[in-house]
Amino acid sequence: MPFKWTQCLLTGAAAVLMASAGHAQALTGTLKKAWDTGAVTLGYRASSVPFSYLSARGEPIGYAIDICRALVASMEDALGRELVLRWQPVTAESRMQAVSSGQVDMECGSTTHNVEREKQVAFSPVTFVSGTKLMVRKGSALRSFRDLVGKRVVVTDGTTNEKTMRALSDKFKLGMQLVVAHDHAESFAELKAGQVDAFATDDVLLYGLLAQNKAQADFVVVGEFLSYDPYGIMFRKDDAALAQLVDQSFRRQAEEGDLERLYTRWFLRPLPSGPGINLPMSPQLATIFQSLVSKPE
Repeated sequence: MPFKWTQCLLTGAAAVLMASAGHAQALTGTLKKAWDTGAVTLGYRASSVPFSYLSARGEPIGYAIDICRALVASMEDALGRELVLRWQPVTAESRMQAVSSGQVDMECGSTTHNVEREKQVAFSPVTFVSGTKLMVRKGSALRSFRDLVGKRVVVTDGTTNEKTMRALSDKFKLGMQLVVAHDHAESFAELKAGQVDAFATDDVLLYGLLAQNKAQADFVVVGEFLSYDPYGIMFRKDDAALAQLVDQSFRRQAEEGDLERLYTRWFLRPLPSGPGINLPMSPQLATIFQSLVSKPE
């Protein structure tokens, strides 16, 4: 190869390396971590159907998982490089610490965004709107939280539902006995075994468990909404660059119809594990997605 061509190639390569080095120096927070390691660690839940759970092959799948994959793709575009996905299981109890400590870069599950949690972590725009309801065995006389006087109710450790049920019991003098399970699958197992009278968690998770376990003939979701729970993807606080990227990615996904398509895939079609949930998008969530299309002022 002629000397001049070799010199040009080396000069070009050096320019690219210098630009990359300058780019890396300008990065902060999670984006810098991703650049330095070439990887992103995503926290997932094992049984939050259909948001984040394990497939028959033991791989994390779900609505929130797909949203997180799109966020990682946006990170790759911003960094100009491919990133390896690493998966870390988290529970309702461990998820906040996993994010704030840096064990995971984003948590892709069914986590309620509230003011109290904002003290520890940051949240994406709303991905879903749910609320606490009760699952009981068909034929049960329980139809409302008012029927829970002296009853045994299972909740999942570290959830907003646990706080909701404790507050209701105290306010209305229900004297219910709360049983705290490790995760949603264990909570459902408690109800299925007859160890408790009801299982209290977000209604969509109850419908997901019914579909996954093909248990619609044996159990039913009852009662009024006992809480308001808007979900979001968690990431670390005080990471302005990632917060901006997440917001822009969500707006693009809304504008291109990706969020609506993901909703259809996970809530209106059969799940990979079997029957679907068949839960139409709520007017509240439709309005939230539409608001993302509007340009921020």
